[in-house]
Amino acid sequence: MNYKDFFSSQATDYSKYRPHYPEGLFSYLASICPERELAWDCGTGNGQAAVELARYFRQVVATDPSEKQLAESVAHPKVEYRRARAEHCGLEDMSANLITVAQAFHWFDQPEFFREVKRVSRPGGVLAIWCYELAVVNENVDSTVLRLYRDVLGAYWDPARRLVEEGYKNEKIPFNELTPPVFDMHLDWDFSEFLGYLGTWSAWQKYLKERGEAELVKFASELKEAWGNPTQKKRVGWPLSLRVFQVS
Repeated sequence: MNYKDFFSSQATDYSKYRPHYPEGLFSYLASICPERELAWDCGTGNGQAAVELARYFRQVVATDPSEKQLAESVAHPKVEYRRARAEHCGLEDMSANLITVAQAFHWFDQPEFFREVKRVSRPGGVLAIWCYELAVVNENVDSTVLRLYRDVLGAYWDPARRLVEEGYKNEKIPFNELTPPVFDMHLDWDFSEFLGYLGTWSAWQKYLKERGEAELVKFASELKEAWGNPTQKKRVGWPLSLRVFQVS
């Protein structure tokens, strides 16, 4: 099965504009692992989650099939980046205490990935998958972004995007599910930063390649009007959907 690469073309912007995950998420995940020898961050992108995991684990292996994403990864002495698919990571049997998937699970071949999780997990190993949906700013900005998401880019989203919209809640995962705390993400951004984030959307990039920038430029103008003073920082929030499992 070939993987869907929707992010290599904007790898630099992805590393610059994608929001970071809350520190409490990683301290929680570390706290429920009986050992902290090795964490595997699968679909790591530019390594945002991997670097945070390195604060708690002796070693982190971060895998991604995209060379361009890995080229933008954040260097850390305890993080080893490898080009590999989620379904065939190359880790040894029974080697990982924690497996994390941040905003990437919807791209995987799930049955193959679950077999790989079971193979590499140590006794007591933990699997955590999470995603975030549309950003929340205020009523004017949110309604404009929703119109972009549905009306302009709707046909350009991959069908797998539905899993994110559902917060992965409807996916059947063959491990013992735990009940994690609730986490949210927040950043203070100006207009250009927020627009840069929207430009990392896979549907935005697909639309741009197929239809050009005219409609997107028009949208950016409308969004700027909804935002107000473009240099004014606004609180941008993303609710985090998290599912956690004990593998064995």
